[in-house]
Amino acid sequence: MDASSPTAIIKVVLPKLPFLLQTAAAHTLGLSSTSSKWDLRTELTVRFIRSLMTSPKPTPIGKQQRMTLKDPGIKGPIWISKITVPPPEEDDVSKSLNNVIDALKEGGEVHTPARIAPVEAEWTGYRAGVDQHRHRLDLSEAQHYDRLMKEVTSDITVLYFHGGALFLMDPASHRPTCMRLAKMTGGRCLSVRYRLAPKHAFPAALLDALIAYLSLLSPPPGSYHDPVPAKHIVFAGDSAGGNLCMALLQFILQIHRSSPSVTPTIRFHGHDVEVPLPAGVAPNSGWMDLTRCMPSIHTNSHYDYLPAPPSEDMIKHFPQDDMWPTDPPRGDLYCETSMLCHPLVSPLAAKDWKGTCPVWLAYGSECLTDEGRIVARRIAQQGGNVIWQEYEAMPHCFSLIFEHMPGGVKCFESWVQFMKDVVEGRAIESHGLFVAAKSLEETAVDVRRMLEHVSDKAVDELMMEARVKRSTGEEGEAKVLPRL
Repeated sequence: MDASSPTAIIKVVLPKLPFLLQTAAAHTLGLSSTSSKWDLRTELTVRFIRSLMTSPKPTPIGKQQRMTLKDPGIKGPIWISKITVPPPEEDDVSKSLNNVIDALKEGGEVHTPARIAPVEAEWTGYRAGVDQHRHRLDLSEAQHYDRLMKEVTSDITVLYFHGGALFLMDPASHRPTCMRLAKMTGGRCLSVRYRLAPKHAFPAALLDALIAYLSLLSPPPGSYHDPVPAKHIVFAGDSAGGNLCMALLQFILQIHRSSPSVTPTIRFHGHDVEVPLPAGVAPNSGWMDLTRCMPSIHTNSHYDYLPAPPSEDMIKHFPQDDMWPTDPPRGDLYCETSMLCHPLVSPLAAKDWKGTCPVWLAYGSECLTDEGRIVARRIAQQGGNVIWQEYEAMPHCFSLIFEHMPGGVKCFESWVQFMKDVVEGRAIESHGLFVAAKSLEETAVDVRRMLEHVSDKAVDELMMEARVKRSTGEEGEAKVLPRL
């Protein structure tokens, strides 16, 4: 759907009108199971999105992807400067990534190394003093970058990875989020157009993410920006973008483990570039487990719009197109099923977070909450500094969708404050919060003891069991419907 087209919006909403009226009536009369937690706007929005994502007639993968890649244009209080990071002539980046992938394998995993390619991205900044309808100035991309930088007031550079289940969305779809981050931090965002599955399987997206980070640290010839110190960079992303944040962090931790006495380097555009940790990492509703095996996938489904894993019957009748299934066939949109429990595919599988930079994690009462809890628990137990926030009854990526709702505002402001704190050098100590719906009352949470009844061994067993089922075809493809 083209969100900028009134006609397209009407075509989608009109058939749902009786359902929306029924939903509004149930909420108003207190007959909805969530009416005590949600306001009417939240109820209508979540149930409407859920109805679109659980259609009995699923849309082919290629059509889904194309619908989310439409560029609505650039207007309003935002600066955009489009760039392309050229591929380095050296293959050191690809070799470094593949060495880490191989080092973290436990046996039997198979992947095909990705080729290095140009990486497109958008520098995003806040453009003050203009209304929502002001069109983009007719300037070169370099001039747009210069104008953007004139309004930057802090050292913060957010390296942003958009959500979309690793096969949907684009920096264009996430311009409002990056603009808000730039406005509230006083900094700038580099939003990465990483390669999407299923055409580009793992590790293509992660390779693009790594190249984007290296380009900040050591700009290739022709770049608009000067080198950015790692202490000024924060990795951030929503949903699948959160997955890339944590996978990139795990890659950096692994190369540091392999070279404990010196800061590791990667040859990039003729320079040996040191690869330090960033100032912080901040996934918002991050997707940590591609096996989708944790209990909250089902227990929190009544608060979320994300679909549960599809039935075997739905898989059997899922429409094929030129994008899916792949040739040769692959059991998962993003990777070979043998790789589903690899730490750079599912960060939930990562056992070692020692030495990490500060991490901020926020979730609603959503399908992905449990996997976030386990990752946060491991980081805290291993001496890392992690901030955990859980918002009662809120769905996936609620702070991006409900930007005017008090809970959404509170979460987004915390996201921004973390970025300011880590870049400005303020100490971060592990702590957790549970934020009640509507009242926003905060209750302290011991991050080290979250989900105590699910041991690390049990998590490993759940993930392996899910991987085996996917490999043998018992559960089929688990992401046939969009996950924003």
